[in-house]
Amino acid sequence: MIGFRDILRREVHALKYFHSVTLDKESCKGCTNCIKRCPTEAIRVRDGKAVIIEERCIDCGECIRACPNNAKTASSDGFAALSRYRYNVALPAPTLFAQFRQGVSPEQILQAFRVVGFNAVYEVARAADYVTCAMNDFLHDNPGQTWISANCPAVVRLIQVRFPELLSQLIVIESPMELAAHLALNEAMEKTCLPADEIGTFFITPCPAKTTAVHQPEGGSSQVSGTISISEIYGALLKAVHASTGSYARTRASPHGLGWASIGGERIAINGANHLAVDGIHEVVSMLEELELDHLEAVEFIEVQSCPGGCLGGPLTVTNPFVAHARLQDMMRKMSGSKVTSCRELGRRLHINRVIEPRPILTLSEEMATAMRMLERIDTLLDELPGLDCGACGSPSCRSLAEDIVRGMATESDCVITLRDKVRRLAEEMVHLSTMLPPAMGRGGQK
Repeated sequence: MIGFRDILRREVHALKYFHSVTLDKESCKGCTNCIKRCPTEAIRVRDGKAVIIEERCIDCGECIRACPNNAKTASSDGFAALSRYRYNVALPAPTLFAQFRQGVSPEQILQAFRVVGFNAVYEVARAADYVTCAMNDFLHDNPGQTWISANCPAVVRLIQVRFPELLSQLIVIESPMELAAHLALNEAMEKTCLPADEIGTFFITPCPAKTTAVHQPEGGSSQVSGTISISEIYGALLKAVHASTGSYARTRASPHGLGWASIGGERIAINGANHLAVDGIHEVVSMLEELELDHLEAVEFIEVQSCPGGCLGGPLTVTNPFVAHARLQDMMRKMSGSKVTSCRELGRRLHINRVIEPRPILTLSEEMATAMRMLERIDTLLDELPGLDCGACGSPSCRSLAEDIVRGMATESDCVITLRDKVRRLAEEMVHLSTMLPPAMGRGGQK
């Protein structure tokens, strides 16, 4: 296990982080809504504008939901990236199929990808079937502790930032997105005889965290060439669905693979006892706090999704997540076959030998003695601050303000409550001084 002292001792490296969530300062009004919603306290408001602390940001998209001024946006590679490759394969997330009205089948949507410019399609839901098998095998072979799904990249980064001691409990198996890219690339190379660098694999993503996982993967490399958001491609696909005629290629995924789009999809597909499913980044934080304190007894597996409702609630989707959930359930009922596709032909490909490291954001100083003095100073400041966590100072909580003061990123006068008390005491002292006379002008200096 990784302890807090170990994190303090960790050398801070000058890492350059990729982020798909970005800030438009022109649109930002400095309203502080985002700083209260960020699960890793990665946002401050300084000089009337939000500032994102890169090493803390996990690209969960919570600030996008919270911002009333649309100052937070999520970027993806977009359609333009297809021109870099001679042959392009679409990797649609299971979430995509639930964005269309009832009556539009997965087969029609798969066909529409060819109309909008892709040469082939590989369903990520099909790869989810394979990952389901691998996770079943892993849980069977590794009983006796609580395991956490690592399929939501925002949650993986959350654990790196706030719960590094739980990193050893992640099931580090290839994600459906990465597996789909690997299998699609192999199929395309065999079919076209093109080299790998001339084949593009593009994930159709419901959330910004997936884009970050592609461009800065944790503990390995990505075989996904880029991402296109569902909100960007939806209009073109909708037109193509209505324009398409003739027969459609049948889906090769099972209903269980498609069900990964919704919260509980992994848990249901794995079909084990004592499994939990938690959605919404703040609910995930609460659950991980319970797990860190060893308060979850006899829980074998936890499915965790940062977005409310799972990937159906991703910030890059276009349909209300409750409506999308109903559509998904109807689609799954209509799909033939109920068994998860066997993954035995993949062998050990899914069991990835990589280590996910914590992010060294808690390091106050490289020198242990200096770091401990800074911690003592933070505790002293906390006793002096009001403890209201109002956010008016531009920091999300009094503790984060105390940390910012110690780091030199803020001052004590940034707290309006503390400043008000100082002004009141100064005013009282000025009133008192106004009644004083020099000793030469009056007895005892009094009027």
